[in-house]
Amino acid sequence: MIKRFSLISLIIFYFLFPFNVLAQSSNLETTQTKARVIKILEERSLLRENNSQSIQQDLELLVLEGDLKGQIFIFKGISEIDVISGQNYKVGDRVLISIEKDANGKDLVYVLDYVRDRALFWLFILFIVVVLVVGKKIGWRSILALVVSFFLILKVLAPLILLGYNPVIIGPLAALLVLVTLVYLTEGFNIKAHISVISIFFALLVALGLSALFVNFARLSGTSTEETIFLISANIQAINFQGLLLAAIIIGALGVLDDIVVGQVESVWQLMLNNPERKKSEIFKSAMSIGRAHLGAIINTLFLAYVGASLPLVLLFSIRSEPFLSWSQVLNHEIIATEIVRTLVGVVALCLAMPIATFLAVLILDKKIKLN
Repeated sequence: MIKRFSLISLIIFYFLFPFNVLAQSSNLETTQTKARVIKILEERSLLRENNSQSIQQDLELLVLEGDLKGQIFIFKGISEIDVISGQNYKVGDRVLISIEKDANGKDLVYVLDYVRDRALFWLFILFIVVVLVVGKKIGWRSILALVVSFFLILKVLAPLILLGYNPVIIGPLAALLVLVTLVYLTEGFNIKAHISVISIFFALLVALGLSALFVNFARLSGTSTEETIFLISANIQAINFQGLLLAAIIIGALGVLDDIVVGQVESVWQLMLNNPERKKSEIFKSAMSIGRAHLGAIINTLFLAYVGASLPLVLLFSIRSEPFLSWSQVLNHEIIATEIVRTLVGVVALCLAMPIATFLAVLILDKKIKLN
């Protein structure tokens, strides 16, 4: 949750603002397209040393789109090399393939992966239905806010960073735009939304300061993930990857900050409406009690989410496999250290956002209710 808008936002943007990632590439000799497995020509099973099986296949494929639509190609997947990520395809499976020309003009076909757009589409439809049925008016606003926020990140933040602008400057500005979009589209333009925006803004300043401090203190380069390797190898403007990491932490923190702050402001509002004669100090204590329960649940959620996402790494550590033979090796691995910094900075910002939002809500909403 703190890590990204990730799956939900990506699915929404993919279907509402589609772009063709499966068409021909810029290299005229290479084509990526969709195909269907129409025949298993040959299949071989290899037994690994750990008794797991590796399935290799020769496949007959029918191209489903583009200039090559209707043509049949043969994929030669059987070799002496054990491909760990190899899939066991069946007749009827839709796959993404790459077709290249060798020096003699012969077609070389590679099966890259399954085509998963149908599964994502139906998950997206289920998501929309559930959000609208349960959330009603707020559900519509939430979906719209996610779409606009992801659009800002993809069409404003990403192009500016690729043009060479400093992510440390562009990231917080983009986060501010996303913050305003999220809060005002979901909560409306009212006093509660104003308080939420101000509270989250101050919490983001704390997150920015802590991120800058500990990213430098821990000597995090921001280049430990597979995605950054592709960016480095791409022929694009030089990117400040450490700054990119800072921007990612700030934007990722918005998710949980929005959750806790909006909840706290609404708690104070409801407590004041139902108990207009109560002292502000009592309202503050009651709202903080509600916030602490919510805070504990969110911190547990963050921990479990990261453990779930990093479960293969947990297994590697459990079997004492390189490079995770000891706790020292685990903590000093940049990927792990990056996630620890990202998570703990987000949690600190989250913990500080709660009393800030509660204090401002009690102070401002009390005057609002009395004026009414």
